[in-house]
Amino acid sequence: MAVNPSIITRDLDKIANKTGNIYESLHVIGQRSKQISNTLKEELNIKLSEFASTVDNLEEVFENKEQIEISKFYERMPKPSALALEEFMEDKIYHRLPEEPAGE
Repeated sequence: MAVNPSIITRDLDKIANKTGNIYESLHVIGQRSKQISNTLKEELNIKLSEFASTVDNLEEVFENKEQIEISKFYERMPKPSALALEEFMEDKIYHRLPEEPAGE
């Protein structure tokens, strides 16, 4: 089994120092990752919808080179979690805790 050379060891202390809690930091990264993932999925669906076939017959479906290249481009992109982690470490993500009600 080959090891992916793009795998990077992260210092958990640096991640935890951003919020004071590793779990809170990972939650923020996870939420941002979901946002990025949804945005990329919407973009991909819009681009692929241009090539959508209105024919449901399998015999008439053909491979579209442009559609394949678009799909491969999105497959080669960094994962949303990696993008979110980079944004978090570069302080590009605004996060805050919700305020507690004054009555408690």
